Amino acid sequence: MTGIDPASVCAMVLAGGMGSRMGGVDKGLQRLGGQPLAWHCVERLRAQVGGAPGLIAINANRNTQTYQTWGCPVWGDALQGFAGPLAGFHTGLQHCALDAQATPAEPEIRYLLTVACDTPRFPANLLQRLSTALEGAKADIAVAAAPEKGPDGAMSLRTQPVFCLMRTGLATSLAAFLDAGGRKVDAWTAQHRTVIVAFDQAHDTPLAFFNANTLAELEQLNT
Repeated sequence: MTGIDPASVCAMVLAGGMGSRMGGVDKGLQRLGGQPLAWHCVERLRAQVGGAPGLIAINANRNTQTYQTWGCPVWGDALQGFAGPLAGFHTGLQHCALDAQATPAEPEIRYLLTVACDTPRFPANLLQRLSTALEGAKADIAVAAAPEKGPDGAMSLRTQPVFCLMRTGLATSLAAFLDAGGRKVDAWTAQHRTVIVAFDQAHDTPLAFFNANTLAELEQLNT
């Protein structure tokens, strides 16, 4: 991997949502091929091209004891009320800062990578490509983008804002944004130097960012 040592990255699986479009279930624990969706994400992170992140954690607000059996730290949102993906970002950045203070002898965690629990087939080179782009652009945040069919049937490149690599120094900025009532990922990332990384090459899997928001979409992944 160019530029960023995987050991300096904390990757976090976002599984803290309400799952409202799936009937209120815990999406991260819904089964795909016999294993929970979030487990597939953890395994995908461990198998990243160029090396696994130095730390893999799970952001969850319920069923934490189940997640803890997987051998990863489980972090609940500091903000109450299922405040969305940015609450997960905030949680991850806070814990990265605490980890740096508690274990100064360990490699410093300087970056947070986030992935969604309902998108278990994200690219095996996600970290590599986001980190290369982040360093190349000297950016604060790198966000994935992928082709997606619109209502008119036309394909266009669409950002995947929860597939994001960010510098941990952004913790203060995000806390202030949330305190002011901000909740949209795009609105926060727009405040910083952000590079968009397109996963639209011939060798990229078209459905890498397909997310199972509903039980019907989960069934599509199972077929």
